[in-house]
Amino acid sequence: MANDSLRVAAVQVSSQDDLASNLAACRAQIDAAAAQRPELVLLPENFAYMGPDDGKQTVVERLGDRNAPIQRMLADAAKAHGVTIVAGGFPEQSDDPRRPYNTCAVYDAHGELVASYRKIHLFDVELADGSSYRESAGSSAGSAPTVVTVGGFKVGLSICYDLRFPELYRALVDRGAEVLVVPAAFTVHTGKDHWHVLLRARAIEAQCFVVAAGQWGKHPLGRTTYGHSLVVDPWGTVLADAPDRTGFIVAELPRADLTRVRGSLPSLRHRRL
Repeated sequence: MANDSLRVAAVQVSSQDDLASNLAACRAQIDAAAAQRPELVLLPENFAYMGPDDGKQTVVERLGDRNAPIQRMLADAAKAHGVTIVAGGFPEQSDDPRRPYNTCAVYDAHGELVASYRKIHLFDVELADGSSYRESAGSSAGSAPTVVTVGGFKVGLSICYDLRFPELYRALVDRGAEVLVVPAAFTVHTGKDHWHVLLRARAIEAQCFVVAAGQWGKHPLGRTTYGHSLVVDPWGTVLADAPDRTGFIVAELPRADLTRVRGSLPSLRHRRL
C-alpha cells in the first residue's frame, strides 16, 4: 500500500575545496534536519568538494567503498537518523582518471547504498561576461535515468544542468517517478532568471513534486551560486524556498495532491509523442 505522504528536507550549504570541512558542514545540517523527522534528506551537488579539477582528483571515491570518507559520512548519517539520504553529486571513479563521474548516491535508513545516478548532461558554457565553465573537461557523463523508491514514493534522480533537459524527466516519469530531486550548484547568473522557472516547469509538466537542494554563496575559482533550495508541488506551487544562508528547508509531500493533479488534468495520459 502506498504511503500517504513523504516528508523531505533539502540542505543548502556553501562548499569549498576542503573535504573535511565540507563533510562536517553537511553532517551538521543533516543532524539538524533530522530533528524535523524527514524521511528523505537531499544534499546539493558538489557537497563534498567544490574547487579546481586537480584538487578533485584527490577526493575521488570508488562507488560502494564504505570506508571512503564521503560515503562513510553518508552511510553513518543515514543509519544514525534512520533516514534516506540522497547525496547531490560527488566525484566517483571512472575509467578516465582525469574525468570522474559526477554521481548522486542514495543511502537508505540502514545506511546501505541502494541506488546511484551519474550526471548525464555536463555544463559547458561561455558567458557574455567572458567567464566560462567546462564541466566535461573534468567529468565523465553518465547515460542511464534512475528511479528509486523512498517511503513508498518513486523518486527520480537528476543533477543541476539536467534541469534544462525535459526529456530526462519524461523518462523518469515513464519509469514511475512521483518526486523529482534536483541537487544543484546553479550559478547566480543563470539562477536568478531560470532556477524557479525551470523547477516549477518540471513539476507542472511531469506532474511531480520537485525537491531541489542548492549550493549558495562564493566558492573557489570565482564561482558564485544562487542557493534558493526549493520544494514545488505538482501544480507548480512553491512549498518552501530557502533564504541566502546555510541551512535546510522541510516540506510534506501529500500523495493526495499528486493524485488530485494527475486526475483533474491528465496530461501525462494525453501524450502522443
